[in-house]
Amino acid sequence: MAKIKPSKGAPYARILGVGGYRPTRVVPNEVILEKIDSSDEWIRSRSGIETRHWAGPEETVAAMSVEAAGKAIADAGIDASRVGAVVVSTVSHFAQTPAIATTIADRLGTGKAAAFDISAGCAGFGYGLTLAKGMIVEGSAEYVVVIGVERLSDLTDLEDRATAFLFGDGAGAVVVGPSKEPAIGPTVWGSEGDKATIIKQTVSWDRFHVGDVNELPLDSEGNIKFPAITQEGQAVFRWAVFEMAKVAKEALDAAGLSPDDLDVFIPHQANVRIIDSMVKTLKLPEHVTVARDIRTTGNTSAASIPLAMERLLATGEAKSGDTALVIGFGAGLVYAATVVTLP
Repeated sequence: MAKIKPSKGAPYARILGVGGYRPTRVVPNEVILEKIDSSDEWIRSRSGIETRHWAGPEETVAAMSVEAAGKAIADAGIDASRVGAVVVSTVSHFAQTPAIATTIADRLGTGKAAAFDISAGCAGFGYGLTLAKGMIVEGSAEYVVVIGVERLSDLTDLEDRATAFLFGDGAGAVVVGPSKEPAIGPTVWGSEGDKATIIKQTVSWDRFHVGDVNELPLDSEGNIKFPAITQEGQAVFRWAVFEMAKVAKEALDAAGLSPDDLDVFIPHQANVRIIDSMVKTLKLPEHVTVARDIRTTGNTSAASIPLAMERLLATGEAKSGDTALVIGFGAGLVYAATVVTLP
């Protein structure tokens, strides 16, 4: 029987560069309040959100991704031609095919890099990071760009009091490359499909067939509503606080670390109350810097972790070489957690 030649990749992988892009339009809570019966104080107390960014017509999923990934490539100090794969996590690229990753890879100047999209909601960045690590160690790519990008303003029902204030737009990206020592820990990931309806799209695309138009939901002015993201807030809160804290602890255990070993905690930016509750449940020491980028960026799903990482490094709240626990969780329900060394 013939023997397959073993792969010759790097012994380990690490994040080498990070970049982010936030749309130019900043949207305060006052704009959200134009269509829902609420208050600025209620929104801040429930979510911690003060402002969010909404993309303009030219700030497409592809355009924002190219901006963020270009910064990450420059931060990593490599040429785009050395990128062997581009992985894009998004739920807001509305063309079924081709994958938007192929367009992004071309615009970045990566040549013939492998390129594909993944759909894992708010855990998408963690999924992409895990895939990138495997490619580096397996040897199928020297460098991999992982992008989390969303235009969730396109999937927001501005008349839904429970979700209208939550979502923002943006793109975050990292470059993953070879390392001589462990710098991305084992990933603890999974799904709980029995809870899939807790976070979902209001209307499936196939309902837009001509024969189904009369069954579509209407807004207050009688117009057909575009599909939006909806959720059962209390159920999401309980799941995130109690179950995801356990997953975060499992990721620490898998990396052979304790909360005292951490410098930074970067959870998915879903809700400040969820973040604060996880910090308490995990018993994180006071010296651990906690990302709360949601205050001015909102919930950007797959983009939230790399955007928060980029901001912490840019402001000096975190520094190169810090040990960070990252965890994403959301629609599916899916989750992914790991410990990384910051670039």
